[in-house]
Amino acid sequence: MVRIRKKQLWASCLCITVASFLLISFQVVSELGKFERLKIENSNLKDGQQKPEEATKHLHLFLKKGLYQNKKKISKADSYPIMLWWSPLTGETGRLGHCGADSCFFTINRSYQHHHLTKAFLFYGTDFSIDSLPLPRKVHHDWALFHEESPKNNYKLFHEPVITLFNHTATFSRHSHLPLTTQYLESVDALKSLRYMVPLHTKNSLRQRLAPLVYVQSDCDPPSDRDSYVRELMSHIQVDSYGECLRNRDLPPQLKNPASMDDDGFYRILAQYKFILAFENAVCDDYITEKFWRPLKLGVVPVYYGSPSITDWLPSNKSAILVNGFSHPRELAGFIKQLDNNDKEYEAYIEWKLKGEISNHRLLTTLKERRWGVQDITQDNYIDAFECMVCNKVWENIRLQEKGFLPKRWNADVTHLSCPKPQAFAFPIPALQWTSLREMWIPSFEQSKKEARALRHLVERNQNFTAQEFWALVFKD
Repeated sequence: MVRIRKKQLWASCLCITVASFLLISFQVVSELGKFERLKIENSNLKDGQQKPEEATKHLHLFLKKGLYQNKKKISKADSYPIMLWWSPLTGETGRLGHCGADSCFFTINRSYQHHHLTKAFLFYGTDFSIDSLPLPRKVHHDWALFHEESPKNNYKLFHEPVITLFNHTATFSRHSHLPLTTQYLESVDALKSLRYMVPLHTKNSLRQRLAPLVYVQSDCDPPSDRDSYVRELMSHIQVDSYGECLRNRDLPPQLKNPASMDDDGFYRILAQYKFILAFENAVCDDYITEKFWRPLKLGVVPVYYGSPSITDWLPSNKSAILVNGFSHPRELAGFIKQLDNNDKEYEAYIEWKLKGEISNHRLLTTLKERRWGVQDITQDNYIDAFECMVCNKVWENIRLQEKGFLPKRWNADVTHLSCPKPQAFAFPIPALQWTSLREMWIPSFEQSKKEARALRHLVERNQNFTAQEFWALVFKD
């Protein structure tokens, strides 16, 4: 009898355990089902299939579920201003971002265009298109531009009628609201590092099989017309060219992929040279790319052509050779040959590197004070910083209006994104090497001025317009 009672007791316990387990499992599955439905419904926002009110209701549910919770307790989801990425750069259908004491809801979902909480429209310059703009534009709608790329990606942005449409900017210009001039430079330590430094006596020995100069470009015939200059330079001094442009040497097979340009092996090859031709694809103040910073980090002297304001960013007064200081490639070739044959004169260009001394206070201050990092997971990236800059400005106006004051008005000007008309070098071009691409940039620049004026006119009309209307206005004259 005792054994039977024990078995009955064990059976009862087992039944209770199983029942509890099934009940808990059902609740978990039920909650997961609700969560999945929310994810599916939220994903539909990307396609703009929901009304703003419905989208806001789902946003409230997400916040209540804690999917976007921060340390700060979220109480009223509908109190957050909406920042709408009109260019789908981030791919995020909805995220509550925290910017110091301020919070904003960031989304690419265009169904929020007419929502009463939408305060700013964010644009990525390369994707800025006349085909679709958030019009009509209300008085409280700020437009913000993020554009770190070359002007050749979207020339009309570089003219006064278009750049002044924006209230907030993040561009390569030091004059923009969020300057990205040092976007390709990780830190002061990266410049001072001797990790890739090859001793001068070793470089002198390598000169038996390597040219003094190296050139690596695969974007041929850009607006700067750099290939014309380098082609002429090659007739006066030996240049090893590894890229698709003017190639005369091959990289190892494992480094031929463009993705390998930041590979350690590629750096080791470049570091063997004394000089690197660092030519930008466009000539604009403060447009400075990895082409300039890379040789400095590797311990190679850059022979630079690009930003006219480059002297403001040199680590020291004698850390680069500037092409604009020479009247002709022949003269530049003669100077490089002189340095190549005189160790003392050459070492004067790398002394700052060997001593770890950067004397440029502007550069040091900019790196110290910038609000974003490069390849640094401990810091916000520059897109985060751009979003927060706009969010903070929106909140600044909200607080002013709450106190009965008029909101501030921020505006971009021509210094925030400006490049001169492209100029072609006057060197003779062999018939077999001539390309129509080189002749395209000047007409493209001239037409972009007409496009900028037409776009300004249509935006000020503050109504939606068609591509046909735009092009008709461009070619009106």
